[in-house]
Amino acid sequence: MHAHPVLEVDLADLAHTRAAAHALAPLLIAGDLLLLSGELGAGKTTFTRALGEGLGVREGVISPTFVLSRVHPNLSDGTRPGGPDLVHVDAYRLSSAEELDDLDLEFSLEKSVTVIEWGRGKAEHLSDSRLELDFTRLTGADASIAYAAENYSPTGEGEFDWDALDDREEESADASEPRLLRITAYGPRWEGEAYRSLEAAMLKLGVE
Repeated sequence: MHAHPVLEVDLADLAHTRAAAHALAPLLIAGDLLLLSGELGAGKTTFTRALGEGLGVREGVISPTFVLSRVHPNLSDGTRPGGPDLVHVDAYRLSSAEELDDLDLEFSLEKSVTVIEWGRGKAEHLSDSRLELDFTRLTGADASIAYAAENYSPTGEGEFDWDALDDREEESADASEPRLLRITAYGPRWEGEAYRSLEAAMLKLGVE
């Protein structure tokens, strides 16, 4: 599948990450698929929460690690009335495309913007077009993993409370860390004017 040149955006901090999401949101339409990659604390959930704000969906976008998928309906009194819903998926604990298919995302794809964290290698088959967003923390990633190991007790199911760790990451001094966002557009949806609009929106944020 044809991919456009990668767009690279230097994000100074999580506030800049939110600004990137707000810039992207107006360009998205029902049926769009976004695959988000990046280590713990890189800003994936922060970005998705801000994307929801820009799409005008119901508040409460958090990491869906334990329920795997959440639907956030568009609000008639929101920032974009009549726009698409947001479907937020965390595929971290899924081992294959087959397990992702069990979530029946195909039934919501056409009327929603679908964001899948940790979706690479599992979700590409859902659409012939997609945006892949890769978030890289430029400092401090190892410290975050150490914090998880030392400070979070397993849940009743024997797994770490990643949602709580996401909250800690956003509230800590790490919020001022720089990040690099790489965006790769695939498929016919992002040909022509759509790609030019994407490129222009990212240029305003500082594309290299």
